[in-house]
Amino acid sequence: MPILVLLLIAGVAELAVLIAMGQAIGLLPTLGLLVLGAVLGSWLLRREGRRTLAEVREAARMRRSADKEISDGMLIAAGGLLIVLPGFLSDVAGLLLLLPPTRAVVRKRMMRAAEKRAKQMQDQVWLHQQRFHRGGGRQGDFIDGEVVDETDDTPPRDTPIILPPQQVRSERLDEPPQR
Repeated sequence: MPILVLLLIAGVAELAVLIAMGQAIGLLPTLGLLVLGAVLGSWLLRREGRRTLAEVREAARMRRSADKEISDGMLIAAGGLLIVLPGFLSDVAGLLLLLPPTRAVVRKRMMRAAEKRAKQMQDQVWLHQQRFHRGGGRQGDFIDGEVVDETDDTPPRDTPIILPPQQVRSERLDEPPQR
């Protein structure tokens, strides 16, 4: 629900900025600025995407982790999506994500948030394991049973195994096989 509210607020803000720009400079200059932003954004997207792809290839060639490059690729894709959306606010946000210095700041914050979330999940798993071990390892209902391992290609046990007849190969290649 909060994401829906955020999208609604962003849409209203984009519309308000478009109307204000249209009233301030006119309709055609406003549309021209939107097109110019899209062209500049697509050029930056292509350039930064190629650069990041080359960095991923280099990381793979050097056999090192490419987490920085992959997160950059995600941020570049998000910036490209924001540029495609009509509006000045999304264009500005997309252009900021396409610029390497601002992308580095966003990437660091994103990585810190991911590390914090991973630590929280690790703590939750540890607490769950501690509760499980203190409870004797048994929680919930258990049903005793027997595991039977039979696959479709194993014959049933009560039928005999029938092997195909063996063919005798002749010593010479020009002779037909013997039967």
